[in-house]
Amino acid sequence: MKDNYPEVSLVRFCRLLGFTRQSYYKHYWSEEEYSIEEELVFKEVRTIRNQMPVIGTRKLFVMLQSFLLEHQVKMGRDALFNLLAYNKLLVSRCRYRITTTQSNHWLRKYPNLIKDVQIAKAYQVWVADIMYYKTQAGFVYISLITDAYSHKIMGYHVADNLSAINCMKALKMALSNEDNCYANLTHHSDRGLQYCSMEYVSLLQEKQIKISMTESGDPRDNAIAERVNGILKEEFLKHW
Repeated sequence: MKDNYPEVSLVRFCRLLGFTRQSYYKHYWSEEEYSIEEELVFKEVRTIRNQMPVIGTRKLFVMLQSFLLEHQVKMGRDALFNLLAYNKLLVSRCRYRITTTQSNHWLRKYPNLIKDVQIAKAYQVWVADIMYYKTQAGFVYISLITDAYSHKIMGYHVADNLSAINCMKALKMALSNEDNCYANLTHHSDRGLQYCSMEYVSLLQEKQIKISMTESGDPRDNAIAERVNGILKEEFLKHW
């Protein structure tokens, strides 16, 4: 049985709603175009995530810039967050920690020299830290020296223990380029036994590198080093 409702033309329907037929088509076409763009970005994100399954959205946005430019897609960071959230692709972080810092010792501890410093160039501040990683054979400990400006890892060493000699090896790797002048460089670390040891401090003083240390157990006092640790562990090592 046919309903006896009068047929309404598109022109009249648009007029009743207060806009023109042209604006209706324009909206329809823009919606269709945007969904195609979203599909393009979504596929590219999946391709990147196949290589790095838990890479964060902020870094994804930076990596996508050349792709967006090539395909003339206009998408901001918030729109990318919304796209990933809608498709349940936002990454949730696991929060757990093993203590690698033993700061309850008699060795000299140095003040925090970078608390209010604006880091504006490379070789201004190096940050040092130790990260752990669990393997089938047990835990390994990775000593890292990172340039605070470029975030480049200047030196590293992997060992199965937390001995100070392992941090020394990472520092020596960072210092292996003899062409560099370290007179204006500050070395920042936590107050762990490894970084307060006489051998480690003596090597820094020999190179005329200023020594800076955290003043509490708050990870934010050495935020750059903690961030590098998290990236290496959660986005790379965990999936290799």
